[in-house]
Amino acid sequence: MQSVRIPGHADTIGEIISPLLTWYKGQAQTRQLPWREEPTPYHTWLSEIMLQQTRATAVIPYYHRFLATFPDIAALAAADDEVLMKCWQGLGYYSRARNLKKAAQVIMNEYQGELPSTQKQLMALPGIGRYTANAIASIAFGLPLPAVDGNVLRVIARVITCRDDIMAARTRTAFEQLLLPHYPTGKDAGALNQAFMDLGATICLPHGAPHCSRCPLASLCLANETGTQQEFPQKAAAKAKKVEDRTILLLQQGSCIALHKRPNRGLLAGLWEFPNLTGQLDLSNVKDYLRKHQLTAVKIEKLPAAKHIFSHVTWQLTGWKIQLDTAGLTAAEARDQFIWATPEEIAGKYSIPAAFAHYISYIK
Repeated sequence: MQSVRIPGHADTIGEIISPLLTWYKGQAQTRQLPWREEPTPYHTWLSEIMLQQTRATAVIPYYHRFLATFPDIAALAAADDEVLMKCWQGLGYYSRARNLKKAAQVIMNEYQGELPSTQKQLMALPGIGRYTANAIASIAFGLPLPAVDGNVLRVIARVITCRDDIMAARTRTAFEQLLLPHYPTGKDAGALNQAFMDLGATICLPHGAPHCSRCPLASLCLANETGTQQEFPQKAAAKAKKVEDRTILLLQQGSCIALHKRPNRGLLAGLWEFPNLTGQLDLSNVKDYLRKHQLTAVKIEKLPAAKHIFSHVTWQLTGWKIQLDTAGLTAAEARDQFIWATPEEIAGKYSIPAAFAHYISYIK
């Protein structure tokens, strides 16, 4: 790996390892997480994938539910796609679940059902990048590899008052190089990565004032010494999210609601959705849609507006609940690839992304 220069006080890094490990081991009972209680390779892998873009407290119920459905890699490799997506519903970033299954199939076919242990092998699996590979390799297999995520970037940037953009790949690479010579092996390798995670999640916070008086690195942290904690880390301004208007249609016959399956590629690929259209449709637009699709409305009701934020786009949502006459429904179902599902089936069988969940409460 090519060396990258880090400005600031890089010599401090070697001094933070011991107090950070001591602190982590001393507070192990205060942040109990189920994947730490039984850190098998499968459990570690699953938790690391779930923790991407998701807070640990939010992950816990999904983690338990997932393991109850797919207790091991063999079960995951053989997962029914609909069951898999339903199990993942609510966590978002659904490609993570699809990649879990793909990786499980590779593991069954090429590694006799055992998760591989090297960084290179792990990174070759679908859905596993460098950070996740290092986290798994250190926690599950004791390899001395830093797992550099936002927590590590924030902690190190404050400790050495580094003003480099933490969103730049070269900064992440440089911080990894900076940590690598100091990483222990065995259980302490995983403990150190988890110590960084916990410190960033509970003390060295990204928003608001960090709790420096409780930090095991306070005496070594230059940002704390100079009172400049809020100036770090530095990152380039995020690009403004694209905003899209969409209109959600709750097409209802009796107690059943129309669902449509999204394409297998692109945003929310392969998931179920309520029929929806680009733009903010008013009542006349909705009636035009119904006429075009040969559907007859018995009752049309405007629903409250809602908003859903993805990583790269924001949907501004308008909703309409439409009670349909049964005439023409068979033709519409075939033409528009609708299925009709009861509220119970939507709750228990079909995976509806959170973007559409704003309107589930209006189903009766």
